[in-house]
Amino acid sequence: MTMLDRQSPAAIASAVNGGKTSALAVAQETLARLEAYDVVQPQIWISRAAPADMLAAAREVDARIAAGEQLPLAGVPFAVKDNIDVAGFETTAGCPAYAYSPADSATVAEKLLEAGAICVGKTNLDQFATGLVGTRSPYGIPRNAYNLAYVSGGSSSGSAVAVAAGLVGFALGTDTAGSGRVPAAFNHLVGLKPTKGRWSTQGLVPACRTIDCITVFTDNLSDARLVDDVLAGFDAADPYSKPLADVALRPKRVGVPRRDQRAWFGDSQSEYLYDRAIARLGTNAEIIELDISPLNEAASLLYNGPWVAERTAAIQDLLASNPDAIHETVRQITEAGLSKSAVDVFNGMYRLAELKRQADGLWDEVDMLAFPTTGTTYRVAELLVAPIALNSNLGFYTNFVNLLDMAAVAVPAGTRSNGTGFGITLIGPADSDQALLGAAETYLAVADLPAPPALDLEGKMESVKLAVVGAHLKDMPLHWQLTSRKAVFVGAFETAPTYRLYAIADSVPPKPALVHSEDGAAIKVEVYELDVAAFGSFVAEVPAPLAIGTVTLANGSSVKGFVAESRATTGAQDITDLGGWRAFIAAK
Repeated sequence: MTMLDRQSPAAIASAVNGGKTSALAVAQETLARLEAYDVVQPQIWISRAAPADMLAAAREVDARIAAGEQLPLAGVPFAVKDNIDVAGFETTAGCPAYAYSPADSATVAEKLLEAGAICVGKTNLDQFATGLVGTRSPYGIPRNAYNLAYVSGGSSSGSAVAVAAGLVGFALGTDTAGSGRVPAAFNHLVGLKPTKGRWSTQGLVPACRTIDCITVFTDNLSDARLVDDVLAGFDAADPYSKPLADVALRPKRVGVPRRDQRAWFGDSQSEYLYDRAIARLGTNAEIIELDISPLNEAASLLYNGPWVAERTAAIQDLLASNPDAIHETVRQITEAGLSKSAVDVFNGMYRLAELKRQADGLWDEVDMLAFPTTGTTYRVAELLVAPIALNSNLGFYTNFVNLLDMAAVAVPAGTRSNGTGFGITLIGPADSDQALLGAAETYLAVADLPAPPALDLEGKMESVKLAVVGAHLKDMPLHWQLTSRKAVFVGAFETAPTYRLYAIADSVPPKPALVHSEDGAAIKVEVYELDVAAFGSFVAEVPAPLAIGTVTLANGSSVKGFVAESRATTGAQDITDLGGWRAFIAAK
């Protein structure tokens, strides 16, 4: 395997069980991978196993194989979010003042170790699993594996990056509001969020104990299914565990939010990728638009209602004795729970029961939901300036799922131009986990997704794609304004058939005006790529009545491009029928 390629637990276990390699050899390679990626992001870890301990654990697995055992996860390296107990490691939940050394491992960790997996270490997280961003930790900020300027997603930040970077075959996360799904989307991963109670939460530091779920990040669906096979089952030590059940689904009716209820937060690329994903889903199912108001209201109870008090309950002693030990944003959120009364909680429970009844009624109309995992993503710098508001945006499509007792699996659905992942989440009723995995396999079989981009190992220069339509075209009078900024030619394209093109009156040099119009036509453009600084300086030179806005191309994607104020058409010649500026210049 090439260094930093992703690893498959099934492939590793098959090779170790079959004698084609050894757990020891896998562990040695894992140590090399860890050392290589430490140069990029050491902060994805809070603690790691000593190399000697990892090698000793690998030798024990090899001894079990030699004795005739067949282990479903033989020699597979895995990581654990540091709010889940693993004996031999401190549990910090992202807060040094909270740290303790557990005598025993969480049930899920015990099962994985018994299945032959080898724990590499404990991963960084938004403190006390409070956040969807990965920026709320005193141990550093894990960043998106494909663009280091962007958030990794949280709260299971380090776990997602560890899998995306090929350091481990899989990693455990947790999910209360979307923490096992959002990082999966941003890092081109599968994120399985089981039904509440399907996997034991014994040994988990609670966020909201009644709705917390332990989750897994993998590179593909078959490996997520493999981990589920190992972990699913009743645990008498967990008061929220329940006997296994499987709800069969025939996902022929797929529910999506009504178009007027979809929130993109200014991210046209996400909107385009979601529309494309729905079209792919529609090859095997009927797409049904739903009123998601009940889901949105349920989601609001998590942070704007009394459920925030459950987060407060989880850390109330530390909040009272040493509040300064808690991350400022996390403290601000959890302190809000102190003002919630028992009356607030009961009223919230009553309203949630009503909303759940409405939500359960959706299953009479559709077999499953297919929502964007998030409507957008953000740079780390942006989150640090507006940590609560932007975090809330990321939870728009995720916060309701656990409150309404639904199962979910997040899968990749495309790549933004900045390299970060866009994903969709398939959501079903409780106990539909296996059926959702099957539905996800059907979707990915027709999704025609490219492989994830190369890892960002040293920080990408951010760039912007710009569509030009007139005097900036190649060999035209103002093209030098692009070449002087080292713009790179991306290609010749056409716009969507919703534009009209005008030759502006008395413009020197001659320039066109591109104006959006439903009775328009496709107009020829050229697309160039500039770094952000060069783009900014270019925009500063654009004279009125022209401006830079967003232009939709014929393939449905959007780029920045020349648009015009309405006054640009005064006295102008409509040249739409010519299809482009070059044809107009040639005709002159």
